[in-house]
Order: sequence, then structure tokens, then C-alpha cells
Amino acid sequence: MRTKAEVKSVPTSVDNYLAEVPLEARATLEKLRQTIKAVVPRAVEVISYQIPTFKLDGRMLVSYAAFKDHCSFFPGAAPIKAHEDELKSYQTSKGTIRFPTSKPLPATLVRKLVKTRIKENEARAKK
Repeated sequence: MRTKAEVKSVPTSVDNYLAEVPLEARATLEKLRQTIKAVVPRAVEVISYQIPTFKLDGRMLVSYAAFKDHCSFFPGAAPIKAHEDELKSYQTSKGTIRFPTSKPLPATLVRKLVKTRIKENEARAKK
């Protein structure tokens, strides 16, 4: 995450968060943001845990953030597991995908991950 020295203030909106991110990372995150919005236009953008997050039907959907040397996308563990073959060239952990600020995640991959997360949330809501 950004160090305290890099954070000027606690972000109160996604636009406020992105305004504090270095230019290259901001451009990368804006592409990610637009792809997510295209997949799920009715999702609500909020700041959660001081990073941009999309919520759908009151549930966390996906989040993203800029760090010193990379960006991260947080679609959750199930989407990462479901698309692990397509994610082999990225550093992943349980619910996180790390990627260089200079190389945004492909929009096709982001769309798949978001759709998988939506299906997961819908299945949970039915239980």
C-alpha cells in the first residue's frame, strides 16, 4: 500500500484517491475502472479500507489500488482460482492480482474476473 508519506490525506472518493496516485498508475487504474464500469454499470463506487471498491447490491464486488512499484486488483479468491490458467503470468495471492503500473490487466481478463465475482455473490445471496 502507499506509505504514510505518500498519502496526503485519507481519500473520501474514488476521484480523490486517483488524484493522489502517480500519473502512470492513475492511467492504469482508470482503464481498470472503466472496464469494470462497462461490465457492471449499476455498481456503486466507494472507498473501502482506503481503496477504490465497487459494490453491487450492497455487497463488495472488486477493489483496486496503486502501490509503490505495482498496482493490484482484488476480485476475491474464487475468480482467481477459476481463471488461474489466464493469470499464470501475474503474481497472485488468495484474492489479489499484482501487475506492473506500466502494463494494465487486459480488459477481456478483467471482464471475466468481474463476471465470475458477480456469479459468486449471486450464489451466496441465494443461500
